[in-house]
Amino acid sequence: METFESLVRAEFAPENTYLNTASSGLLPGRTVTALHRAVQIRAEGASLDPLFEDVEAARAAFARLAGVPVHRVAAGPSVAAQTGLIAAALPPGAEVLTAEDDFTSVVNPFHARGDLKVRAVPLERLAESVRPGTALVAVSAAQSADGRVADLAALREEARAHGARTYIDFSQAAGWLPMDADADDFTVSTTFKWLLGPHGVAFLVVPEDFGGLTPLFAGWVAAEEPWASCYGPVAELAHSARRFDVSPALFTYAGLRTSLELIEELGVAAIHAHDLALADRFRAGLARLGHEPLPAPGSAIVSVPGLGRRQPELSAAGIEVSDRAGNLRASFHLYNTPQDVDRLLDVLSG
Repeated sequence: METFESLVRAEFAPENTYLNTASSGLLPGRTVTALHRAVQIRAEGASLDPLFEDVEAARAAFARLAGVPVHRVAAGPSVAAQTGLIAAALPPGAEVLTAEDDFTSVVNPFHARGDLKVRAVPLERLAESVRPGTALVAVSAAQSADGRVADLAALREEARAHGARTYIDFSQAAGWLPMDADADDFTVSTTFKWLLGPHGVAFLVVPEDFGGLTPLFAGWVAAEEPWASCYGPVAELAHSARRFDVSPALFTYAGLRTSLELIEELGVAAIHAHDLALADRFRAGLARLGHEPLPAPGSAIVSVPGLGRRQPELSAAGIEVSDRAGNLRASFHLYNTPQDVDRLLDVLSG
């Protein structure tokens, strides 16, 4: 019987100490193999049907991880593009409540409209700041800059009480933090970070009634019968969230399918426990060195003020982390070990 550790060892053999999943995740070995297979299909002139099947398999796997029926999942290229669909559906003058300094792709499309009232408050005050007239609350489940985890239960309660909808970005959470996308009106997640896929896919979860969204980017793949809809206007849009799809980057889905299969095999609950144990080990080590990270309890992301300047030194030593606004950001995922944490602490101490 394969264990968590044996499954991970079979898929990953990084040549450095990689603690930067919040920027992008490592590709599993099976995903690299799948990408080569996809390239061969194109190189040999074989049928592309298996690659289109990968799109649907990846969509179904994400739906299972998100806890929603697959017909509610739309496939697109990026979080910013998916946020743009949400922004375009709001009436002029609608109020959108956001968290201060949230990731740009989550908030800027609402600003770009030019005719919406976008209000930003500290993350800790987000739930209490929902008020009558708030149309939408948009926030990351985990903050990119420092890993703080939003109190989604409190936010949902206040949003329901005031008739507001919720739009949650799980890009820094899906894959290590359990998701319940059914509890929100809209959710989105890119897949090249904690879900370990190649770049180029962001899944959007929409309500059963589509939440008033307009399929602005609808092409032939958004039709109920795509291959019968290649010319002229689409006669019948897909009856599912696939009506919001754009033409898929087939290689990306070929790899993503296998990455999501690995996440499912390992189980998000086990990944969650593994990642948080490493993050807590790092926090404890920082305390011994006299450093205090920014408060982010229950997060796999740890951000340390004043140490961002040491990122080049750490990279030269074979340790990959991020410098975010002067803070050293380390992010821990399934392929990391206690030895990785200790090596980072050793370099920081000396």
